[in-house]
Order: sequence, then C-alpha cells, then structure tokens
Amino acid sequence: MGFMTKREWKIFFGFLGIFIVAYFLPLGNPKVKKGIIEAFRLLQWYARHHTIPCVVPALFIAGAIVSFLSQQSIIKYLGPGANKVLAYTVASVSGCILAVCSCSVLPMFAGIYKMGAGIGPACSFLYSGPAINVLAIFLSARVLGFDIGIARALGAVLFAFVVGLFMAFMFRQEEERKIQQVYMPETDTGFGGKPIWKSATFIGLMILFLVFSDWYNPGIAKITFKDGTTGTFHIRYETEDTLTLQPWSKGGKETGEAKVYYKKDILKIEPVPSLTQTIYNIRWYIAGVIGIIVVILAFKWYSKEELNQWMFATWDFAKLMVPLLYGGIFVVGFISVFIPEHTVAQLVGTNSISSNFLASIVGAFFYFATLTEIPITEVLLRFGMAKGPALALLLAGPAVSLPNMLVINGVMGPKKTLAFVTIVVILATISGFIFGAIVQ
Repeated sequence: MGFMTKREWKIFFGFLGIFIVAYFLPLGNPKVKKGIIEAFRLLQWYARHHTIPCVVPALFIAGAIVSFLSQQSIIKYLGPGANKVLAYTVASVSGCILAVCSCSVLPMFAGIYKMGAGIGPACSFLYSGPAINVLAIFLSARVLGFDIGIARALGAVLFAFVVGLFMAFMFRQEEERKIQQVYMPETDTGFGGKPIWKSATFIGLMILFLVFSDWYNPGIAKITFKDGTTGTFHIRYETEDTLTLQPWSKGGKETGEAKVYYKKDILKIEPVPSLTQTIYNIRWYIAGVIGIIVVILAFKWYSKEELNQWMFATWDFAKLMVPLLYGGIFVVGFISVFIPEHTVAQLVGTNSISSNFLASIVGAFFYFATLTEIPITEVLLRFGMAKGPALALLLAGPAVSLPNMLVINGVMGPKKTLAFVTIVVILATISGFIFGAIVQ
C-alpha cells in the first residue's frame, strides 16, 4: 500500500478507532450512558464558556504571529541560536501575563514554533502559559495553604526553564540543523518590512483582549431554589439546562461533592461580590474597547493582502486544532465518570512515589479550565489526598491535558509530544515527593 502516506495512515487509524468504539460501545451499561451524557455536558460547557472568549482569540493571535511578525524577529529572540538566558526568561515568565488554560495557549505555541522558535523556548512557553499566573498562585496560597502556594510558584517557574532545557538537550541534533537552516541568507519574510513595534503592539493588544475576554469567573454564588432552600455554591460547570454545583463555606472552602442541578429548579442566582467577579461582569466591555482598537489598527497598518494572509493562517490553525480540542474534551468528560474525585483521593493519600506519580498522570490527562484546578484540588485534599500529590497535580495538571497532547502531537509529532509529557510528569512526581517529605 505504497499510496498511503504517513498522514493518510493517521487518518485511517483515526477512522478505524471511531469504528471500533461505535461498534463495541456497551450502550446498555448505566456507567457508559452516564459517561456519554457527562462527555456532552463537558463539551457543551467548553463550547459555551471557552470557545468564543478564549480559543477563537488565541487562534487569531496565532495567525497574526505567523502573518505579521517577521521570521527573523522570532529567531532573534526565541530561535535555537538565540541568547539562552533571554530566550528562556521571555518564554518562562509569559505565564504571568497569560491567565489561560492549556488548550488556549496552543495556537500561540504553534505560531511561534512554526516561525522558527527553538524547541526549548517554545516548550518553556507552552508550559508557562497555563501554569504560571499571579492569580493562580495567589488563590493556591489562599485556598490550599501558604506552603502549597509558594511551592507551586517556585515549582512552576523552575519547571518552565527545566522543561525547555531538557527538550532542547534531547533534540539538540535537530536544533543544530535548524540553526543552520534559519540563518541561511534570505530576505525578511514579513510584509513590507513593518517596524517590529507595530507588530508587537498589535499582537500585544490582541493578547490583552484575550486576557479580559477569558477573565476568570470565581463562580461563587448564593443560589435560591424553587422549593425555598438556599445555599452558597461554587458553580463548576454550566450547560444549556444544568449547573454542576458544589457547596461552598464562608471560609472559602468547598464542603461537599459536586452535583448536577436543573436550571428549571433554580429561582435565583446571586454572585458573591469580589473584585475578580466585578471585572468578570464587565469583561466584555473592556475587551470590546480593546477589540475596536485592534480592528482600527488592522485596517490602518495592514494591507488587504496582509489581512487575507492573516485570515488564511488563522483558518489553518483552526482546522488543525479545533477538532482535536473538541475530541479530547469529549473523551475527558467520558472518562471522568469512571474516576470520581473521592476514588482518586483514596489512591493518593500517602506521599509515596507511586501516589505522586499517579497524581501527575491524572493531572496530565485531565482537562482543567483556567484556575479550576484549585477548587478541585481542595476537594481532593478534603477527601484525603496528601499534600505532595496535591502539588504534583497542580504542577502537571494546568499545563498538560489530553486535548493539549493531541494538538501538540499535530504540531511537533509523537516523539516530541511524548518527551514533553514525560518530562512534565517526572518533574511533577519528584517535586511532589520532595515537598511532601518536607511538609509532613
């Protein structure tokens, strides 16, 4: 079958996998039925709350990176031959600006990698984007304890450097070949030699739009049911007709297991006031103003040809990433029914290597939206999870997920994807074990 290229074989096995699942899936099993419902519930929540405010802006940013930033600029600051201290510092601290989930940082990672960034700095950015942001560190310390908050802050920044350095070392021969290729004499690939400040300002404003459009929703609300009962809950997920709620105490702790409620049974939802909630309520007004500025600058600074190139690049990224993201979210939702939180907590109740490794694996495959890893970890701690595995989960979880892996594989290939995930899991396991030994 010489007519089958590597890409065609991937498509074939994808079709084969879908066929096997559809053929053998035991739909009569109650757990399977519940898993399918939960998969669609998570998928709908993702579509309603993350696609438009988060994934779509990120795709446009990726398209802008490819279309408006010159290849020489990317290579100068993030390429395999760039100054190592500068490249890894820029890539690693980017998470302080981007408060996004592992899926949303992917288009930007793909953009800079495609433009010639070295695999080390690119992977540092890939890890740091969702793993490091000021709000995540603050909430971790406030909800989970000062020790875990500090350990997460130090661990995440260090991880971003180490992950990138390990990836660069493991694929150093390929990086050396890349250096020889990218520094061959060639003309600027940018349109019309635009000043770097224009492209940087334009993309920076788009990133600022993303920060506000995807602003974290605390989801803490006083809810009054139609039967007259009231309570304060953390709204985990919201779909068209349901809310997944978890009881929330005045001390800022979740106090019970999450349950699904139908909106038709709820009379009133009153968000608990906070600065974060206030910004969330007006996020689209702020993002709208920034978006108008972006549109004006786009037509003022760039030609019709350049804008068309931007749209084509954005569409290419969408075709690559969106099917994989949605497929991965669906699978995660389905699997979550078979590994409930109290079961996971029981398996990671000690600070052994195996417990930390299991926490890292669960974190690596499960999908965490921005900052949702904190209340989930708090529940696991209450169910009996040890502090070491809790840190391992926090270090591995936000930066990696099954949807994330599927897209990374499409960008870098299976070998580099396996290496990236393995490094994150191993480092998280070791860090959790050391931290658990210190604090216990």
